[in-house]
Amino acid sequence: MKSYKIYLFLILANLFWAGNYVFGKSVVAELSPIQMTFSRWLIAVCVLFPIAQLVEKPDWRKVWSEWRILIVMAVLGVAGYNFLLYEALRFTTSMNAALVNAMNPALIVLGAALLFKEKLTRTRVIGLLVSLFGVLLVLTKGRLQMIAQTDYNAGDLLMLAAIVVWTLYSLLGRKIRHLPPIASTAVSAVLALLIISPFFLASGMKLPLSREATAGILYIGLFPSVGSFIFWNASIREIGASRAGIYLNLITVFTAILSLLLGNPVTLVQIMGGLLVFTGVYLTGRRQGS
Repeated sequence: MKSYKIYLFLILANLFWAGNYVFGKSVVAELSPIQMTFSRWLIAVCVLFPIAQLVEKPDWRKVWSEWRILIVMAVLGVAGYNFLLYEALRFTTSMNAALVNAMNPALIVLGAALLFKEKLTRTRVIGLLVSLFGVLLVLTKGRLQMIAQTDYNAGDLLMLAAIVVWTLYSLLGRKIRHLPPIASTAVSAVLALLIISPFFLASGMKLPLSREATAGILYIGLFPSVGSFIFWNASIREIGASRAGIYLNLITVFTAILSLLLGNPVTLVQIMGGLLVFTGVYLTGRRQGS
């Protein structure tokens, strides 16, 4: 895969995930975490299989033969991360969740270095630190002392568990490089639905949903669940989890941009922070051996 396509995929993946934070707000009030997780992946599965068949024409028997690792991927990235994220947002603020999430790229880089001996170059470390500083500027609007003043709670521990789960999911992604990314994502989603369906059926979901919640869950089911997962899984197979992980900081920048488009103010300091994030992403993505 050409390098520019990989970076475009990573940018789009995080743009769609940013929309998850913005448009998912209307869903949280009407659906529980387990209901949100099940609903989004039920929608996604209906789209993933036709796309996989049309684009990849996979050998489905070969894909299903890897069900053991795909179940692990399903538990971690498809079901586990999403449930922990939505559950965390019941107890903590989006600000706290975003601050904890800012640790994710560093965690992926360290995990890749320890488990897969991916080279941790000076340039990559500098890019990671620059990007992290930019994220903190965006989140705190330049008032970095807020990080120490923020009260952390059980929701933040759940968010920490969520990023650990996502780190493991991302690192394991390279173990299935021989499988087509769309087909493997589709099978993982089906396995996740089978695992969480008893909990969903016992949750007592109330219908119909409001127009806003319906639009929100359709967006989450199509763009973050289908688009982001396909783009993310395809990318980490090509460049590794540590180089792809730094792009997760773009979620914060894209969330701020989407908020601006929806009429919420964005400060000059946040714009500067966004530029630092892009600078850090650029440094980390460069093929250097320094």
